[in-house]
Amino acid sequence: MELYLVRHGQTESSRENRFTGTSDPPLTAVGEAMAVAIASTYSGLKWEAIYVSPRLRALQTAEPLSRRSGIAVTVEDGLAEIAYGDWEGLKLDEARERWPEAFAYWAADVASRGTSGGETAFAVAARAMRVVEQIRTRHAEGNVLVVSHKATLRIITCALLGLDVRLFRERLAQPVAAVTKFDLTPKTAQLTLYCDRSHLSPELRDAEGT
Repeated sequence: MELYLVRHGQTESSRENRFTGTSDPPLTAVGEAMAVAIASTYSGLKWEAIYVSPRLRALQTAEPLSRRSGIAVTVEDGLAEIAYGDWEGLKLDEARERWPEAFAYWAADVASRGTSGGETAFAVAARAMRVVEQIRTRHAEGNVLVVSHKATLRIITCALLGLDVRLFRERLAQPVAAVTKFDLTPKTAQLTLYCDRSHLSPELRDAEGT
């Protein structure tokens, strides 16, 4: 089975690089164009299923490909973005200034320590990988799409590669509208494409934000 992992398109929050977990901004016009570009490039594949985070930005990103392929999306709560608690909507420097001690505590171990009132990366790994394993069981072969979020996809990638989840922020990039692909068997996961954005025009690739 070929598992395609896609981060949603641009939002105002991703453009400004703000902590965005449980908050639910829509795609910008640029983000909508990114979603159309994904659909234009990948609608020629035969899709077995499309799994999506419940957040609006993920649903909007999946919608053009879902419509073109005729495959209805399956919403999975386990694919939602990591919750940032009190830091929702803040930039990194704003959180550091407002809660310097809590920020330093979190930054020292971003996997096992959540933000103030937020979720740990290990908790995200547990719920997200449960979904991945369910997908693996349901689809022995074919193409399966997952549309999710920056932190969640980095955590899934670490888990599939056998990397320490503590490295998810430090070692892995995950730009908006990027496509990562794994070839999965019941027991193995081979990375065959990482953060590809060749489906985007130069203007969309150079759009502001992360």
